[in-house]
Amino acid sequence: MGTTNDSHSHGAGGHNHGSALARSGEAAKRPLALALGLSLFTFVVQLAVGISSGSLALLTDSAHVLTDGLGIALALAAVVMASRSQRPERTFGLYRLEVLSALANAVLLLAVAVWAIYEAVGRIQNPPEVPGWPVLIVGVIGLLTNVVALRLLSGGGSLAAEGARLEVLADTVGSVGVVAGGAIIIATGATVIDAWVGLAIAVWIVPRSIKLAASALRVLVQAAPQNVDLDTIESDLTAIPDVVGVHDLHVWTLTSDMDVLTAHVMVNTDADHHGVLDQARSLLADRHGIHHATLQVEPDDHRGCDELDW
Repeated sequence: MGTTNDSHSHGAGGHNHGSALARSGEAAKRPLALALGLSLFTFVVQLAVGISSGSLALLTDSAHVLTDGLGIALALAAVVMASRSQRPERTFGLYRLEVLSALANAVLLLAVAVWAIYEAVGRIQNPPEVPGWPVLIVGVIGLLTNVVALRLLSGGGSLAAEGARLEVLADTVGSVGVVAGGAIIIATGATVIDAWVGLAIAVWIVPRSIKLAASALRVLVQAAPQNVDLDTIESDLTAIPDVVGVHDLHVWTLTSDMDVLTAHVMVNTDADHHGVLDQARSLLADRHGIHHATLQVEPDDHRGCDELDW
């Protein structure tokens, strides 16, 4: 549908969202890399001791650490990719890789949680021998590495770093459970506590993984963001002087904290198109937090948009 109407441009004279993300995340590269290294170290130690000791709590928490490490790796990859020039055919860059990876992460985490719940039920009925000291020591190691990672990521300044910080904070809860379980086994000899800790971690993981999967699917099907009211946006745009109507309004999320809007704005024939465009852009940014908007301004006697049947 070709028109000669004004639209918002993101060319060299406009604004570059990728470079802005790169600037905000540049300082987070080192903390993210260090936090990723700590997560991988914790995963290897917990997995090795979990297998050798037969501790379900350690095995379940190691899977949680691995998925959290993947989350940190995604944050680091987003920062690195944002600092590099994109290929012309990738008009939206590679931001959707974060969403796809998040969905895969959620599915993996849910599968591990289901396995852990099944395994825990059997172990509660027939508790195996689980040494308390290895569980306690590795739990303490995991807890300490999480605390260090939290300190590394507490500087802020980057959405990627904040997301990674929340991942580490969530894993800290699992480490506390492992430490408590190891201490109880040492004090009482009740090895069944290991199964209960593993079950608790798994049950705690399930809603997180379902929520993550639902959020990723919402982005992939290009549903409007939950915090966006399309009726209010349409009403606000229509209230701009000389605007007589709005149609083909679409809002979707490209990736975390990056919402995109497109719309056709109908105006009076003698309206100042540039003035309407500037007011609309300011309104969307200031009132609705949408900074990437492509608006097609059309005179009210323009015809042609209704030719599409989808």
